[in-house]
Amino acid sequence: MPSSVNNRLPLEGIRVADLSLVLAGTNACTLLADWGAEVIRLEPLQNFQPNTRGRMARPSQAILDSARVWVYAYPDFKPGKRPWNRWPFFQVHARNKLSMTMDMKSPEGIDILKKIVSISDIVIENNVPETVTKLGIDYPALRKVKPDIIMVRMPAYGLNGPYANYRSLGSHLEGTAGHTFIRGYEDSDPTMTEDIYFGDAAAAATACFAAAAALHELRRTGRGQLIELAQVESLIPYFGDMLLDYQMNKRVAGPKGNDLGNFAPHNAYQCSGDDRWVAIAVGSDAEWQGLVKAMGTPDWASDPSFATQAGRYKRRRLLDERVTQWTRQHDNQWVMARLQSFGVPAGVLNDERDAYADPHLNARGFFETLTHSDTGTHRYPGIIWKMARTPNKIRTPPPTLGEHNKYAYRELLCVGDDEYKRLEAAGHIGDEYPPHVA
Repeated sequence: MPSSVNNRLPLEGIRVADLSLVLAGTNACTLLADWGAEVIRLEPLQNFQPNTRGRMARPSQAILDSARVWVYAYPDFKPGKRPWNRWPFFQVHARNKLSMTMDMKSPEGIDILKKIVSISDIVIENNVPETVTKLGIDYPALRKVKPDIIMVRMPAYGLNGPYANYRSLGSHLEGTAGHTFIRGYEDSDPTMTEDIYFGDAAAAATACFAAAAALHELRRTGRGQLIELAQVESLIPYFGDMLLDYQMNKRVAGPKGNDLGNFAPHNAYQCSGDDRWVAIAVGSDAEWQGLVKAMGTPDWASDPSFATQAGRYKRRRLLDERVTQWTRQHDNQWVMARLQSFGVPAGVLNDERDAYADPHLNARGFFETLTHSDTGTHRYPGIIWKMARTPNKIRTPPPTLGEHNKYAYRELLCVGDDEYKRLEAAGHIGDEYPPHVA
């Protein structure tokens, strides 16, 4: 047990000017906000940032009815009066953050942004480099208003080079890094590979660490700095063994499905029920014997070709068929528990329903209940690590657009009542997008 409890979060007193969008930059800011940093989302009113607060500002009900997939998901599949506050994708990464608005297309809006930067410690953005340059808010410009500012820039491919201004999302990074090519099955090609966004998650965690390291350096030296985090470069090292294998042996890695080394059986196996599965990984003779016993020692398992690991791997496709004949007869939770009791690595494949019902996650209190003014009350994924002496939980629900304008303008920037009204009339301060922003 910890000897003492510290109720002050480690990043309290740190202010982050958040210019991020979509997933990589926003998740980096989430990690900082979770642990006490005051993260202020600086949000433009005059243009909608796709995939950040939704796919579009005002999606029609017809669009939602015809495309019930996650990119068009809203509570009860209804956009509501303010859809930009209801999109689950935004909801999950905007907890513990504040929101202020401004017209970033105007010189005055950029001046407001710079005033916030002047009282901040960190700026985080993951835009295309030329966008930041055009707005006049690159590192040299922001350093003039805050000499010791830490600026984390997270473009897809870096601030220079032939790809610098390529527009990319996580799926594009996956392809550039080679991950899309190796994620399929041997009998398929990349056209059959769905998008994933592992690169966003990798970049977010890396950026959070980089910001923390720069803060440590700032405290030692009093000097801020520019951090250039090319998202693709934070992703490629995860596949470093394959790159070095090519360098050393001239082998090009290809798609291998669920194969791993010489493990066999090693796959996901269908169980009874609707789309229920269990993963099984047999990597030794002892685990193979455990699997055989768990299945009731079927006659086919005595085939001499299955006696060795090499033999099982050679006939792994036949093994998959045999094992599936058994797993299909049983519930996936039962299969997992039985195999584990015989020393066989196995785990169910949870979907969202299972995650919320998972006894382990619930015993640890991972999900937290939040009430949001535009979405109601729901259970949200919680803080992703624990610190022994620093208890933590989600402090505030995701902000509605411009929810903290009064705090930011009046308290932080000391704007008086008359000036506040003028800024409202000028289109800087608001809680919804103008009608022309569709």
